[in-house]
Amino acid sequence: MAQEAAGRPPEETLSLWKREQARLKALLVDRDTEAWQRDPAFAGLHRVGGVDVSFVKGDSVRACASLVVLSFPELEVVYEESQMVNLTAPYVAGFLAFREVPFLVDLVRRLQEKEPGLMPQVLLVDGNGVLHHRGFGVACHLGVLTELPCVGVAKKLLQVDGLENNALHKEKIRLLQAGGDTFPLTGGSGTVLGMALKSHSRSTKPLYISVGHRISLEVAVRLAQRCCRFRIPEPVRQSAALSLVRSPERATLGWRPLQEHHGESAEEGLCWLGTPGCGCAG
Repeated sequence: MAQEAAGRPPEETLSLWKREQARLKALLVDRDTEAWQRDPAFAGLHRVGGVDVSFVKGDSVRACASLVVLSFPELEVVYEESQMVNLTAPYVAGFLAFREVPFLVDLVRRLQEKEPGLMPQVLLVDGNGVLHHRGFGVACHLGVLTELPCVGVAKKLLQVDGLENNALHKEKIRLLQAGGDTFPLTGGSGTVLGMALKSHSRSTKPLYISVGHRISLEVAVRLAQRCCRFRIPEPVRQSAALSLVRSPERATLGWRPLQEHHGESAEEGLCWLGTPGCGCAG
């Protein structure tokens, strides 16, 4: 029987989370801090990391947290680790970090202890950074706690500060023509919270890139696009693939990374073995 996380936490817990978010947000750095960030070709950047938390189907408690590190610019996996975890904190909009980030921090710290020479110089996070209800999403939270530069990479628009996935937004998406094209996500407050990025020439859906920690928005967008073979940047794509493969229930169902021959047939870069017409099944 599928497990379910506890319901909405008491107001005392929410107040504690709000205070902790505010405390950590005061430590957020939204500018470039590394020499490689100031180089147009990212000279000096050798390792990029990606993190993901994927749920077991039908279970809101059990999940697989994963961390991968890729060489840059080759984008080859040089380190990977995952662990099955129980997410006991309930999901509350705006507080996802308190549910998932502790397990991701643990993976980063274990890498630091085991293979310090493979520590990533930047993390791409499946989630938002400052594009968030209170300007401090998962990518910010993880960045501040690990002291690593972080980039938020979201697949859907978080509708905050007046941002809406309305007809005007869809028209802006339609006008994105080539891989690397962008438009700013300007909230009702006048603040640019992130950028919509057409990450691949064949992609029909943008990514929503935002600052996590110790990186500028302009560099975050360029780096995310440089890391794309498909729609999703390789560090995030590979970490999601690792979670899917390592999850016992899903491993038996045949998840695997998408192979190059799929081309535009699947933007995400993941597929089921045995899907009709899928060459990976052969």
